[in-house]
Amino acid sequence: MAAKGGALAKLFDPLVRFLAPRYQAVVSQELRKYGMRYEDLYDPQLDLDVEEALKRMPQEVVDARNQRLKRAQDISMKHTELPKDMQQLQTPLNFYLRDTLELVKLENDERLALGTGKAFERHLP
Repeated sequence: MAAKGGALAKLFDPLVRFLAPRYQAVVSQELRKYGMRYEDLYDPQLDLDVEEALKRMPQEVVDARNQRLKRAQDISMKHTELPKDMQQLQTPLNFYLRDTLELVKLENDERLALGTGKAFERHLP
């Protein structure tokens, strides 16, 4: 079965390499309209790893993220977009959470391998 997976991946790899930059450009353009970054879409209420990574980020980064989310919600409710000159200043694919999130996931994988719970998980006896 693994051989089929490898063959299937080889078959679709050129298609993925062709489509990925185009998809990324479309997503980037949509995020620019609202002044957001890709990682602003991560929901800390649905993923505890994102919540933990945000706790470890500097306060300025978290405040900037919250401000972008508020601005995007405001723009969305008004059914408008950022002005074109402001859209050009946006950096939707500038990742700020990736390294910290990867570290949190590695720590969780290590805890799982060791058979221990998360450090921030508490149980009553």
